[in-house]
Amino acid sequence: MYIHIYIYQYIIYLIMKKIYSLIVGIALVGATYTSFTSCNNANSGQAATTANDSNKIKTEAASETEAKVNYLTTDEFVAKIFDFRKNTEWKYLGKEPCVIDFYADWCGPCKKVAPIMEELAKQYNGKVHFYKMNTDKEREIANSFGIQSIPSILFIPVDGKPQMTTGLYPKESYIEMINAIVKK
Repeated sequence: MYIHIYIYQYIIYLIMKKIYSLIVGIALVGATYTSFTSCNNANSGQAATTANDSNKIKTEAASETEAKVNYLTTDEFVAKIFDFRKNTEWKYLGKEPCVIDFYADWCGPCKKVAPIMEELAKQYNGKVHFYKMNTDKEREIANSFGIQSIPSILFIPVDGKPQMTTGLYPKESYIEMINAIVKK
């Protein structure tokens, strides 16, 4: 009789051990996936690469009528998008929807998002404005929006509240999100 109790206890012990191993495995896979799809701002003090600085200069020189992603400073954000310094209630200042890519030069997933945003800027030319903001250089705006992980993409409809996503997504997912703000 007592042997059966010990056997049952041992079986329960083995089952619990398997469940614990499964939970730990899932947690590790989730943490690994997150580390490959987004960066947190722990490395925000790292120096910018010259290749990305030249990329910034190219996008600054591009006019908004061209199908490009334009670099946006905090002051330009206040003038074109939303004056968060004076207003607490969201009010988009633009006439067309926009997408803002919050990135950093050292962020691997951000470097993968950049060409996707360039393609989408061409695809939605004249319908949606595309901007990018360096969270290392534009800390005031990053802090104001509570951006802790990058890439963070802000989708802003003409009317309504903006939506923020964090991490690297396939191009098709970005298209769905953009189509949602274009329809609003």
